[in-house]
Amino acid sequence: MYFRSTGWLERGRDIEQLARDAGTDFTLADLIAKYGEDNGRYLYDELRRYERSYRQLTFIETGLESDGRFEQQARAEAAEKNWHFEKIRGDLSLFRKLVGGEWDPADFLVVEPGGRIVASYDEGIIKAERIGCEEETHVRRD
Repeated sequence: MYFRSTGWLERGRDIEQLARDAGTDFTLADLIAKYGEDNGRYLYDELRRYERSYRQLTFIETGLESDGRFEQQARAEAAEKNWHFEKIRGDLSLFRKLVGGEWDPADFLVVEPGGRIVASYDEGIIKAERIGCEEETHVRRD
């Protein structure tokens, strides 16, 4: 599924906008000039291949929408690409907890000063580790 939300649509509706912001917005002509005809076309096709992998666009309604404008943009994009459109309700509670400092270890990995993040090689994926200590904190991923 390809996702859109109000925040994404406010700042530019496609991955090209993200590429421009990151300074990696190469056109086909740029890539051909830099890498030659065959390699340039190959790289361009690979960078755009993600579009062929999708068949559905899902609009995440976050509750921040002032009107239906962004949902309509997402619907139009899905129609333009001949993709199925779906709208789901998003949940901003994790963001609210992050900003509010409510860092429950079930939801957040809190790394104390002097600590580090390491792989846990279990269902937790990552853990916080204190340097020079055996104590660890895991994040549960459901």
